[in-house]
Amino acid sequence: MFLQIFAVILVVSGLGNAHIDPDMNLALQGRATQSSLDSFLGNAINAVDGNSNADCSLGSCAITAVEQEPWWRVDLLGSFTVATVSITNRIDGNTGSLNGAEIRIGDSLDNNGKSNARCGEVVSIGPGETQNFACNGMLGRYVTVVIPGRPESLAIAELTVYGTDHHHH
Repeated sequence: MFLQIFAVILVVSGLGNAHIDPDMNLALQGRATQSSLDSFLGNAINAVDGNSNADCSLGSCAITAVEQEPWWRVDLLGSFTVATVSITNRIDGNTGSLNGAEIRIGDSLDNNGKSNARCGEVVSIGPGETQNFACNGMLGRYVTVVIPGRPESLAIAELTVYGTDHHHH
């Protein structure tokens, strides 16, 4: 019911011609990679598997080893106009590790995508919380999450990317 109402609001507000599909998480079709691997449970793909379970011990989080400026990235396999990115924090272990993380979007792999334009920054995110970041139509193929300036383990329970194909079929 909520999604139907949401779709009506989109059409009424004139965004209907922008080809936004509220159910279309672009990250699900993407290819994920990360700077390092904490353990066999922490593969990069786990952050875009459609499973937002925040208990990382159950194997649905991407987790890097502790290192300087760890990063995680999804290649959307094409350039998209990104409306929002949402990040779900883990509920177990080091739940403060995402604080200060930056979301970067663009078409460049320079510096592992960390040099792309910044959509937002996680100031503070509670255990198991999901935060949405409005990227206001930033264009890019790569969505990178990086923890700048400190040694840390980067853990993402789930990351979603909503937006439109800027080629407009």
